[in-house]
Amino acid sequence: MYCVGEKIIYGENGVCTVEKIEPLGMSGASKDKLYYHLSPLIGSGTYFAPVDSGAYMRPVMSREEADALIDAMPGIEPAICNDNRFNHVDAYYKELFRQHSCEALVAIVKGLRTRMATRKTRSSRAEATMKRARDMLHGELSVALGLELCEVENYITSRIGEQPFDQ
Repeated sequence: MYCVGEKIIYGENGVCTVEKIEPLGMSGASKDKLYYHLSPLIGSGTYFAPVDSGAYMRPVMSREEADALIDAMPGIEPAICNDNRFNHVDAYYKELFRQHSCEALVAIVKGLRTRMATRKTRSSRAEATMKRARDMLHGELSVALGLELCEVENYITSRIGEQPFDQ
């Protein structure tokens, strides 16, 4: 069980802070079932997740894990879907998000940057997917490294000596 104030990864929503652990205060909700009340680092609102649910949750990576991931970034292959049918591309990236791994997020961003660089027109869906992956990755790295979100990209560049997502 996580504690109030702890930052965790919640599903495909990225970093969230556990604000409360208590029953839902809604009519008809069981007073015996405990829920995490989660506040996202990026975005707004509150997520409610039953404490005993099977929803994907894990602690934010450690500083050592964050630095190791950053050091490995140049070697992470871009995720490129070679099937251009819309539903196949969408399913491809959804499956990568379901891996709940920072390496998959790096691969998504690298792959979509490569894909968009070779296209004449920009896809708003690809840009939104890339932004989501980047926000999730940078959110976790900022917490693990104790940095502001806006400082993460510069930290990565200073550590590996190159822009993290350039090919």
